[in-house]
Amino acid sequence: MDERQAAHPRDVKRYETQTLRDDFLIERIFVPGEVTLTYSHYDRMIVGGATPAAKPLTLEPFAPTGTPFFLARRELGVINLGGVGSVTVDGQRFDIPNLDALYVGLGAKEVSFASADAANPAKFYLTSAPAHREAPHQLIAKSEANTIHLGSAETSNKRTIRQYIMPNTTGTNQLVMGMTALEPGSVWNSMPCHTHTRRMEAYLYFNLDPAHRVFHFMGEPQETRHLLVANEQAVISPNWSIHCGCGTSNYAFVWAMAGDNVEFTDMDPAPVETLR
Repeated sequence: MDERQAAHPRDVKRYETQTLRDDFLIERIFVPGEVTLTYSHYDRMIVGGATPAAKPLTLEPFAPTGTPFFLARRELGVINLGGVGSVTVDGQRFDIPNLDALYVGLGAKEVSFASADAANPAKFYLTSAPAHREAPHQLIAKSEANTIHLGSAETSNKRTIRQYIMPNTTGTNQLVMGMTALEPGSVWNSMPCHTHTRRMEAYLYFNLDPAHRVFHFMGEPQETRHLLVANEQAVISPNWSIHCGCGTSNYAFVWAMAGDNVEFTDMDPAPVETLR
């Protein structure tokens, strides 16, 4: 369990590399036999992973929330990035193959995670945000996600976006969650980049060869910084920060947002020519 404080942009532009990594990079997400959680004070988003092996794992109360059980005042998004697994919510079991997702609504008291094969464990990526009303739990298959094709090979950003947890697909309060996969030969994501001051975002990079890295760009548009990110590591992106990346190979990432506005297109462009 980890807790990250929010930082003012005027301070971040003075950070050296290690401080930047300490505040915004989450290096351990999928640990066999463990649930890992990081609490961010940007919109109180929680980012984590559950990697069950021979035994199921349970989502226990999390001290920073101060509630008797994890989802007492929260909702949860789950995407499986590993082998076949299942999530059981208050006795209701959801089988979740690779790249399918689950939305768990406010008030669920018991959430557990299991792998169908301990030798090929499920890797459940978790994001959670505060919620104010109950909504039904819902399984969202990869084939059912709203799919958008963007970019081109000429600009090295040919990619497929899948929107899983959205206001038009689930009863989500403020959590929005999806996935972007770049085609072979494409390395840029979210370029031209943008900010959205009404919500924060978290990126989890995956399907990246261990020998490769993604240069994740962040910071104010005129004060950019970068983080070097490995496979299955996540980045906390503040509301004031751009968020785009360029890899040494193609890759995929899960994005999740929380804040005032759940509209996917609500963003403030930062044209390339204005970046510094």
